[in-house]
Amino acid sequence: MRLRKEWLPWGRLPLLAVLCIAPALVALQFWGRGYGEDPRAYDFDPDPNAEFQFVRYAYGSGDGFRRRRRGGWRTDWPAAEYHLTNGISRLTVIDTAYGGKFLDPLDNELFDYPWIYAVEVGGWYLDDNEAQRLREYLLRGGFLMVDDFHGPREWAGFTSSLQRVFPERPIVEIPDDDPLLHTLFDLDQRTQIPGIQYLWSGTPYEKDGYTPHWRGVYDDDGRLMVAINFNMDMGDAWEHADLPEYPENMTALAYRFAVNYVIYAMTH
Repeated sequence: MRLRKEWLPWGRLPLLAVLCIAPALVALQFWGRGYGEDPRAYDFDPDPNAEFQFVRYAYGSGDGFRRRRRGGWRTDWPAAEYHLTNGISRLTVIDTAYGGKFLDPLDNELFDYPWIYAVEVGGWYLDDNEAQRLREYLLRGGFLMVDDFHGPREWAGFTSSLQRVFPERPIVEIPDDDPLLHTLFDLDQRTQIPGIQYLWSGTPYEKDGYTPHWRGVYDDDGRLMVAINFNMDMGDAWEHADLPEYPENMTALAYRFAVNYVIYAMTH
């Protein structure tokens, strides 16, 4: 059976164009749902007296994108903050600020927070001054969680800047008995947490990032300073927590990891 032009929903639009546009239209029905009506999700001045603040690391990407512009660091904002901070409040007794904020790499306020989050770090860029500031932050007790980057090419992009931060420290696989994985929840599942593309692709990986890895960088005392979530997308699992189509078990697992990371950062 052949499709006739007049059967197409956009009249004369070629079938190939329809097939290319359709996935994007499917995606649009998911992005932005569930939080756009709530202005509190856009709050960048959360309670300064709260025990925990969600802080995004507003890195540059080498092409001029940074704080007030749409760099990769802004991915999943503000829904990820909105859902995760509510989840931490429900699952723990931590006094958690609603929503989140973001800070530039050279912002002195960075040292006021024990936990920072960087997303899509396969495309980040830290110059020498920014790398030195992040090094100081981490060695003084800070904790960095990185997320949502995939495959060898993005791994190389990530490590090129991380090596400016810690040229002398190796990146290693986080062992099963690390306290990070047992602060509140015992997380012995190394399940790949997929991004939203899973709903139409049916595959949990992106690009050629087939195998998930939980890697890290430790200080001299064995404290984990950088938690590296490679070939997975926890941010999407937080962002789409109220989306019925996104797998509930993946959201629940991503919440548990985040809770463990936050508690670890606040106690180690």
